[in-house]
This record gives sequence, C-alpha cells and structure tokens, in this order.
Amino acid sequence: MQSIFFFRKKKYYVKKIFPNNKIKKNFIINSVKPLHSANKNDITFFDSLKYKDSASKTKASLCITLLKLEKILPSKVEKIIVPNVLYELAKVLKYIYPYADVDYPDLSLKKPSKKIYKLVKFGNNVLVGKSVKIGENSMIGANTIIQENVKIGKNCIIGSNVIIKNSIIGNRVVMQDNCKIGQKGFGFIPIKNKNFKFPHIGRVLINDDVEIATGCTIDRGSVDDTIIGKNTYLDNQVHIAHNVQIGDNCMIAGQVGFAGSSKIGNNVSIGGQAGVSGHLKIGNNVKIGGGSGVVKDVGDNQIIMGYPAVPLKEFLKSQKK
Repeated sequence: MQSIFFFRKKKYYVKKIFPNNKIKKNFIINSVKPLHSANKNDITFFDSLKYKDSASKTKASLCITLLKLEKILPSKVEKIIVPNVLYELAKVLKYIYPYADVDYPDLSLKKPSKKIYKLVKFGNNVLVGKSVKIGENSMIGANTIIQENVKIGKNCIIGSNVIIKNSIIGNRVVMQDNCKIGQKGFGFIPIKNKNFKFPHIGRVLINDDVEIATGCTIDRGSVDDTIIGKNTYLDNQVHIAHNVQIGDNCMIAGQVGFAGSSKIGNNVSIGGQAGVSGHLKIGNNVKIGGGSGVVKDVGDNQIIMGYPAVPLKEFLKSQKK
C-alpha cells in the first residue's frame, strides 16, 4: 500500500538493516506492517501486552520487540530484541521510506486538465497532482489542493480550501470547507536534545457516504491506516489522529478529539468536545456524552459520560452528592 504515496529508493535486505543481529534468513523486505496485517517478508513490531492476541497469530517474518514479550510471538518469526521498540521502528521506517517523516510540498500540482476530468466540475484555483483520480459527477471547490495519487470516488462534493493527500475516498462523500486530510500525524521519539520524527507511511481511507463538516483534520496512519466507515458523519472541527479507525453509521459532534490508534465500533454517537485517549477500543452502539473523557475501553451498548467517563447511571448518581 505504501508505494502509492511514499518513495522507496530500492529493495532492502533485512540483514542490511539489522547488521548486528543474527538473522537466519536474509529476505528482501516487502513492507512494514502492524501485527494483524503483516505477512511473509514483512517487518512488524510488538511493544505491549495489549496486542498479545495479534502477536501470537502474526504472519510477519520478523518482529521488533522487547525481551519480556518475545515468547508470545510464533516460533517461526525472527525476533529483534531492543530496549525501545518504537525508536527502532522509527529508524527502520526512516531507512526504507526516507521522505515519510516530513510532509514535503507536492511540486507536481497543476490546474486540472479538462481532457482528463471531463465529468468533474472545478472551482477557481484548484490544483491537482500527478496520477490523481476523481470520479464522474464530483465537484471540487475553489482553492482546493489534491495531491499526487489521491483517489476520489463518484458524486463527491469537496468544498473550498481543502487539502487532501495520501488518501483514498469513496463515492458520495461530502467534505466541507477548510478540511485537511492525510497529513502526517503527531509522532516523535524524544532523545537527548532532539526529537526523532516518526515516519507515517499509512493512508486515510474514507468509505462511501461519509460527511465531513468544516475544519476537520484527519491524520494518515503511521504504520496502519486511518479509516472512516460508511455513512459516518463528522461535525465541525473534529480531529482524528493517526491509525484511528471509526466504524459505520457513527455520529461525531463538534470538537471531538481522538488520540492515535483507537478503534471505534459501529453506530457510535459522541457528543461535542469529548476526547478519546489512544489505543482504546470502543464497542458498537455506544453513546458518549458531550465533554466526556474516555480513558479506558468501552464494551458494546453502553452509555457513558463524565471525566473519566463512567456509565450514565454512575455519573448521574455522582451529580446528586
């Protein structure tokens, strides 16, 4: 997936990246992927017991991990034992994808060609990069920038002053003015007197019939993808961090913020100015009250509110004291 948006200079053998480790098989690296989606000749990483189920089933050829976690991985997976998994992962990503740690300007941008986009309507001052695909009957508002290799489906309405990069967008998507989609997420490894930037090689995938209101920002994935499910609606100024996955038929009110790698189920409703911490799982049919702070996993069919968010009955009871 990454080769569509991120440049790889050449093929890399795994022993060249880990010269000080005893590696049995010197394979050509296919990609760097999360535990659950990694396959043969992929590199993956494992740094928390939270992901032990995925770790025990991973099909990756090599995993960067901690000493205390290596026994959870399948015996056939090569292990690279390190003190700081994310730092080593960031170095590997930087080596293979040298330009994914900074969002460089797309210098291929041009005025869209009427020959290529015969059935698309464009406002004034729209710029489009190389190999962009836009489906028929879509409309693109004034001053919008669509960077190279982006795909937009049929019957989409993209507002003015929108910037889209590293993204694949489905059909009948409505995106209002001033949205920023597919930019690098907030990620770095603090080291002495410097922060090592974490490359983001994932994408933003927006499914059919999604509506995104004014001023929303959706970061691309770091190693996984950021995903918005079918028929999900985002209100104004919603922020979605890298690797967040939101299910189908969700309703997210204004100024809600999602930290990285949280997974939201289907039919979830979230009130305005709520916040969801990183690496959480929110079940299906959950309702989260406005202004709440969600700091732990939430099962299916719950209504929660407050900070930290608790079941609604508990919250109401605490307000009577």
